[in-house]
Amino acid sequence: MLLIGQVSDALCTPLIGYESDRSLGCRYGKRKTWHLLGTICVMSTFIFIFSPTLGPTDTSEWAKVIYFTPFIVIFQFGWASTQISHLSLIPELTNVATERVALNAIRYSFTVFANIFVYGICWVLLNSTDSSVLSSADVPQFRYLAVIVVGTGAVFSLIFHCGTQEPKESRTSTMPCCIVNKMKFGQNQEQCNMLWKDWLFESQFYQVALIYMSSRLMVNISQVYIPMYVTETLGLNKTTIALVPLVIYVSGFTASFLAGLVNKYLGRKLTYFISVLVFLGGCGWLYVPDIGFQVYGAACLLGAGGSTLLVTSLALTSDLISHNTESGAFVYGAMSFTDKLSNGIAVIVIQYFHPCVNCCPACKSFYKNVQVFVPGGAAVLGLVVLLTLLPVTVGTRKKPPRSYCKLRDTEEDTDSEIEQCDECKRLFGVNSSSSDIDRYGSVHSIQEGGVSSSDTSTA
Repeated sequence: MLLIGQVSDALCTPLIGYESDRSLGCRYGKRKTWHLLGTICVMSTFIFIFSPTLGPTDTSEWAKVIYFTPFIVIFQFGWASTQISHLSLIPELTNVATERVALNAIRYSFTVFANIFVYGICWVLLNSTDSSVLSSADVPQFRYLAVIVVGTGAVFSLIFHCGTQEPKESRTSTMPCCIVNKMKFGQNQEQCNMLWKDWLFESQFYQVALIYMSSRLMVNISQVYIPMYVTETLGLNKTTIALVPLVIYVSGFTASFLAGLVNKYLGRKLTYFISVLVFLGGCGWLYVPDIGFQVYGAACLLGAGGSTLLVTSLALTSDLISHNTESGAFVYGAMSFTDKLSNGIAVIVIQYFHPCVNCCPACKSFYKNVQVFVPGGAAVLGLVVLLTLLPVTVGTRKKPPRSYCKLRDTEEDTDSEIEQCDECKRLFGVNSSSSDIDRYGSVHSIQEGGVSSSDTSTA
């Protein structure tokens, strides 16, 4: 069921990003419309995922899989909708790089605060029972937790939709430029919009995707297996299932406020490098035999390093998008695709090598190795990709988008300087001159299903 959820999420994210970029939003704002749709899907399915199946209690395992699959798929679709629309709204709110970093940091701070809230409630609910060992008797506690989470999320979603104004697009904001000075593309690249397929020809797109994927692998795998590590490897009380992640999130919450400032003065790449070292320090600490309550110290390093990693990787994604917010949702969707798919595959591979069905002595070393070497390997991957980004400035485009007309050299304004695309030929004629095109405007949209023109020529 975990793999079903991860694959569903991975498939939904780029598709939702593509549709979010091209939809009109029913006059409500295309980002907020998709966020509202996702919120409804999440609220209507989340409680069922954490509740027993309806009907007989002796249901077979495969019947349970069939029962839960629709809820999981709808939930993951909703989660992808809220995540991608919310992330892609940030570059549209501001073009200033430092403000984008600040918004990403604030966003992640509230994400961490939400996790702190969840683990705090979880700790209270688990403490209300007599047993110190986690068992099926604790199922009602998790159901109560799901209800509280959905209710709280509904309240804050309402605040978001009532209090956030999505900027209106200008008429030309979704129109790729047909004719631009090709000699000065570096200075004028913000005028050239990009379709989703143009990103596939950008090398930085894949580099940043690997950075984002490795960051998510580090954070997610360490958080998924930390409860098993503290209970099986260290043999601590069941309340540590909530307390250790709580420490991770508290330290991450604190670090997220400093992440924007550190990014401002040290830059994205150096900040990412330092964050990886801090995170690796936490992983190395977990490898120490029988660390006992020292796990809280390691949790502080994991939280601070992981939080700064995620804020910085999101900042790199914003830098990559730069002024091309018209396809920003697709970029975030593609980043999330690598995240979800890699995490799903990693968990399946880890579970495949699990030594037994129930707990055994081999589990003690198994969970320790998982906590250290899987996130540590992802950290090494992130550092290797970071080295390839050192010579370049993230967000610069060395070449114009491939889906548009080839650009005109304004130094010599002749008909031979224009190489028309198919849409130019259809609109202006095969043998049209530059004056014909200029008469109708120098910007037109090359979109699936038609051409919309905008008269941008001046007298």
